[in-house]
Amino acid sequence: MALPGKGLIDGLKVTAKTLSRRAVTEQYPDVQPELPPRSRGVIALLEENCTSCMLCARECPSWCIYIDSHTETAPSVGEQARERSRNVLDRFAIDFSLCMYCGICIEACPFDALFWSPEFEYAETDIRNLTHEKDRLRDWMWTVPAPQPIDPGPSVIEAPAVEGPAAGAAPSDGAPRAGEGPESGGGE
Repeated sequence: MALPGKGLIDGLKVTAKTLSRRAVTEQYPDVQPELPPRSRGVIALLEENCTSCMLCARECPSWCIYIDSHTETAPSVGEQARERSRNVLDRFAIDFSLCMYCGICIEACPFDALFWSPEFEYAETDIRNLTHEKDRLRDWMWTVPAPQPIDPGPSVIEAPAVEGPAAGAAPSDGAPRAGEGPESGGGE
């Protein structure tokens, strides 16, 4: 049977432990915080990679990405070649007053046009100014850190070199090989 008030005593123990600790307060405007690498601050746009495919806008759960584009026809290169059309980006805007910073748009972009920037100082006095157009999103691209190197995974362990007559023999791990064992009729 539980003692009455045990939860209160446990809570007071935690309070007593934390009471003696010094407060960890960042003096933010005067001292810049140390952000972890690849932190999520704001979404940056690499306009050259954007093909106006609209995948980011369609996948966004808060519908905060606005894209306008038009189609241009490229002239044919040869006599038998047909004309090609390509989308040209006219407007790309993100309304950060609606954005949840979930990163689905960045994951959905197949052309690596959207990136996380660690920049977080973009406060505005008017909420209507939180809709940032492609020029402002492009300015944040220079703050995007370089990608981390790909993890090669577990290192390959090489078998030690075997000298002598056993060098040509296969290693014996005790497991039956193809054609051996009681089912195949091989062996004894």
